[in-house]
Amino acid sequence: MSEGNITKVLVPNKEWLIKAKDSKIGSISKNKKGYIFYSHGKTMKFNSLSEITTKFGITSFDTTQYTKNYDFIGNMSIYGYPCNTNPHDPMYSVKERIPVFTKVPKSKSCYCAGYYIINFKNTWIKSFCPKLITLRRHSYQGPFKTENEMDSAFITATETKL
Repeated sequence: MSEGNITKVLVPNKEWLIKAKDSKIGSISKNKKGYIFYSHGKTMKFNSLSEITTKFGITSFDTTQYTKNYDFIGNMSIYGYPCNTNPHDPMYSVKERIPVFTKVPKSKSCYCAGYYIINFKNTWIKSFCPKLITLRRHSYQGPFKTENEMDSAFITATETKL
């Protein structure tokens, strides 16, 4: 890996995407025992973020970005699937079999309630309330009602080469 790699926060203090320029290198997940790096169906275990920073030459490891999108409390849900904001125009997409909503009235950007795993160029990424267009462009699994269900699917997907 070259110097100058950066991370993008997927879930604050839990999930990151490692990028070099415009390409995705892999993802990092925090668990009870440390951190796991996933890339092209392979995994590496680390004890700390500093080990990862050294190994991959990461210049920016933001742990606070996008916190607001995932910081939700209460019973915000659509058809039993949690969402990260007060949903507007909730509907159920029969074609994709997923609950869909907008974040503001009359918006054209649709989001999907629940937890998902999405396959970006043979790398599975965990996602909470992704955009509908993202799911239409990539293979995915979900929706899941809980993070634990998503984690189980994620482990299965990363262990099996799809």
